[in-house]
Amino acid sequence: VEKSRNTSQKHIELLGQHTAAFDSTGGSVKPHEDPYIIQRQVYHRLHKQVVDENANREDLIAVQNSFAQFEAHIVQTFQNGFQQFHQVVTTQADQVRNMYGDMMTVTQKIPPDYEWNGFVKRNSEVLIDPNAPKRSVENIGFPNQDHRATQPLIAGSLEKKGKMFKSYSAAYYVVTPSKYLHEFKSDDDFAKDPAPEASLYLPDCIIGAVDGAKFNVKGKHVGSKIGGFTSHEYALKAHTPQDAQKWHDTIASVSGQSSGEKPVSPQQSRVSSMGTKESEAAKEEEQESSATTAPAASEQEGGSVAEEGQKGEKEGGLRETEDVASSSGKA
Repeated sequence: VEKSRNTSQKHIELLGQHTAAFDSTGGSVKPHEDPYIIQRQVYHRLHKQVVDENANREDLIAVQNSFAQFEAHIVQTFQNGFQQFHQVVTTQADQVRNMYGDMMTVTQKIPPDYEWNGFVKRNSEVLIDPNAPKRSVENIGFPNQDHRATQPLIAGSLEKKGKMFKSYSAAYYVVTPSKYLHEFKSDDDFAKDPAPEASLYLPDCIIGAVDGAKFNVKGKHVGSKIGGFTSHEYALKAHTPQDAQKWHDTIASVSGQSSGEKPVSPQQSRVSSMGTKESEAAKEEEQESSATTAPAASEQEGGSVAEEGQKGEKEGGLRETEDVASSSGKA
């Protein structure tokens, strides 16, 4: 218990140092020195401390209960002994018998917990009250607990698109006042010491435009030695378009750059490229038909016929383009 308390106190002091550094450096801190992360680590150690304290408390209560039962057993044994002693001396004179009868009556009036209650009353400052509530992390306060550097600008669940299978997986994301976008597996501070899976320094990142519930963030993972050399584009998806806009606005307010590009699926890219090829083919057919029109003697009549033919070819080309696009979309 004492070791857990010392560990918690050290992390609380560490939080005080880094929150002071946050204020003095204008919010420029390293990822592992982010006051938000240190605060969550303080919660983790406080939780472990409370678990150790409660376990120690339960052990002491069990020992106290054992002593209470032992005291009751002593009193009961004492009472049984006097009963047997009374049976032995009943043959003696009435005076002696009455005397020992009075002794038995007095001892029978002693409650089994009389001695124990007196002991508890005399040592109430040392013994633990079994009726007192257990400790919990929610009721613990510590310095810089509510410092502005520890309060996220926005936090919640987002889905990230995988690099291999292109499927989305949910994770817990946080934008901190230190201008970092941290990715965590969950928001649980107690089960495991919280450490980010990825950290992006937003002033060095580029954020794309919102497309429905999706948006992209491009930057380097500064939380590891390997990830900091290459830039990655993170495709994120919120639960609703409104949530996506909130995340986009918050990240854009601290990010370095923003672009108007929207996330485009590979299927849409193939459809648009096929539509462009069909349109170019229709234009070439129109030029060939214009070059083979009738001579100048029948220019008006032939021109009208050529125009009708060109219109028909355009409509046919557009229909072909739409058919190809629709068939590609169904595929």
